[in-house]
Amino acid sequence: MLIRKAYKYKLKTTPDIEQKLVNFSGQTRFVWNKVLALCLSRLEDKQNLLWYNEAAYWLTLWKSSDDFGFLKDCHSQVLQQKLKDLDKAFRDGFDKNQPLKRLPVFKKKHQSNSFRYVQGFKVDNKRIYLPKVGWVGFFKSQDIQGKPKNVTISKHADGWYASVQVELDITPASNARSAIGLDLGIKQFVTTSDAKQITPVNAGKRYADRLSKLQRQLANKQRFSQNWRKQRVKVGKLHLKIKNSRHDFQHKTSTALSKNHALIVIEDLRVVNMSKSAKGTLEQPGRNVKAKAGLNKAILDQGWSEFVRQLEYKSLWQGHQVHQVNPRYTSQQCHACGHTEKANRPSQSSFECKRCHHKANADVNAAKNILAAGLAVLACGEAALAASVKQEPQLTKQLVAA
Repeated sequence: MLIRKAYKYKLKTTPDIEQKLVNFSGQTRFVWNKVLALCLSRLEDKQNLLWYNEAAYWLTLWKSSDDFGFLKDCHSQVLQQKLKDLDKAFRDGFDKNQPLKRLPVFKKKHQSNSFRYVQGFKVDNKRIYLPKVGWVGFFKSQDIQGKPKNVTISKHADGWYASVQVELDITPASNARSAIGLDLGIKQFVTTSDAKQITPVNAGKRYADRLSKLQRQLANKQRFSQNWRKQRVKVGKLHLKIKNSRHDFQHKTSTALSKNHALIVIEDLRVVNMSKSAKGTLEQPGRNVKAKAGLNKAILDQGWSEFVRQLEYKSLWQGHQVHQVNPRYTSQQCHACGHTEKANRPSQSSFECKRCHHKANADVNAAKNILAAGLAVLACGEAALAASVKQEPQLTKQLVAA
């Protein structure tokens, strides 16, 4: 199986190298914003967009002009790749199949500092060669396997990083044969159908007080002063620490699950809809706004979408499968008899069926229903499962048995 994966390393930069990287990122950001402005102007005039081939032609003219001659200092492929990214962003924005389609936006100086090489770079033992920059060392945490295809240079709060994407041929060698259902939650990050629970790391909640203190200190400083810039770096580093803590937990959890189970069934959650604000409007103000805001913050702190994404590609590498099912009624349906009723779940942690009086942990019961729904869909299709839930919920177990 031919796959693409990336290795990310922190670069060992000097002031001269950092200045070159800043210049490159600024020049790519300038090209993005200038072409984007031309495209939006054409849209207003109901003209054709400036697609990649025409934009690349204009880029050549800009390099030879007196006003934009500074673009010649940047590697040509770096600028071309940024034009290709903008071209793809516009095509995705007009693609009806994109779930979150939107037009590209302008890039800001302190938020967008990245560029990509596709040719000319070299990766040595503990250093990397970047055209028009030179050899740059990096902190090597693991060996690079596969053929390097491109490298993306990006700036974070604590320095510059290089992400080397490689092409690798792997052979799945897992002997796992089990199937498991996963129920995602807040109190317990993952509850499995075999009654195992994984406690969340809650990285945002853990550092919330410290982050609030740093942000208050930042708000009290004069904007764009030296002390303001120093404080801004501190806030950025804490945000990076929260993100790294969350990603580390997600990677370890998804790796363990993907290696040990041939089939993983999980809820198809719409996190965007689940985390919508409850403020409402002036005519129809919302209720329990503060409580809903706290719930939204807890939901986003889990990073469910990223966790599912990691599960999918890691399971694919292992030769396993991840299947998502509609979460509707999975928390209200009794796994023992199939009876579905809202009163079956008197609290967030307990489940007691009103028909057969089956008692269980609410999350474990939901995980078992998720697994049963996934097996039913794989065996009989979505239509058969929908009909069984609508007409007679207990038929789901019969579909699975069949």
